Amino acid sequence: MPDAAHPDPLLAIAHAAADAARGPALRHFRTAGLSADNKAAPGAFDPVTAADREVEAAMRAVFAELAPEDGVIGEEQTATTGTSGRTWVVDPIDGTRAFLIGAPTWGVLIGLQDGARARLGIMDQPWTGDRFWGDGHAAWAARPGAQDGTQTPRRLMTRATAALADALISTTFPEVGTPEEAAKFARLSAKTRLTRYGLDCTAYALLAAGHLDVVAEAGLQPYDILALIPIIEGAGGIVTTWDGAPALSGGRILAAANADLHAQAMAALGG
Repeated sequence: MPDAAHPDPLLAIAHAAADAARGPALRHFRTAGLSADNKAAPGAFDPVTAADREVEAAMRAVFAELAPEDGVIGEEQTATTGTSGRTWVVDPIDGTRAFLIGAPTWGVLIGLQDGARARLGIMDQPWTGDRFWGDGHAAWAARPGAQDGTQTPRRLMTRATAALADALISTTFPEVGTPEEAAKFARLSAKTRLTRYGLDCTAYALLAAGHLDVVAEAGLQPYDILALIPIIEGAGGIVTTWDGAPALSGGRILAAANADLHAQAMAALGG
């Protein structure tokens, strides 16, 4: 049932999908002999595991039951269209490379696009039990063990860091994207206090929770970012492309804790 922390019935559906995802994700995480198929062309590696496929199937089953009029876009299955004008945009395992090596920086992403806006989003980390969610107006997190309702969710708020020189920033891959994009990120990184790599969707959740200041990435798909937008915006942050455009379609993504940092980071990246 909706409550004070998530009164939107659609957010309750998103939580149900996140609950359904936990079982198949944990069934495979840190298991001996976990294998991955390669979706990329020869010479590159874009892994997909049984966990990716089973988690997406579990979430789609929830949407089929509770929101049959909505469309669904996921990383591993063919997109389906709906009649409501709403579309669930999901990444069953964001950070499959981390999943493969047993690092708990991956997460399950569930976003809802309603027309031209990201209406709500969830980032769930089944191994630690951490769940972050937001609707663009406010954002919350539940700590480990909180999903049984015994712990009140806490409101999230981004940091108030004003100067890029004091910022803590992150990107997933040291090479970022193309050589040109890597050079742009290097300029940004050189202007900040600390840069950390390899956090996948966890970096965006940590930004919303007030632990990071800036996340900049390139080459993202809609399912990599849409769920994270309402969480960051609900906590007071900003998410756009590197040139300030809406971020729903992915691409070069810049998330910042506040408007001042966002403007400084965008200038450092050079669009």
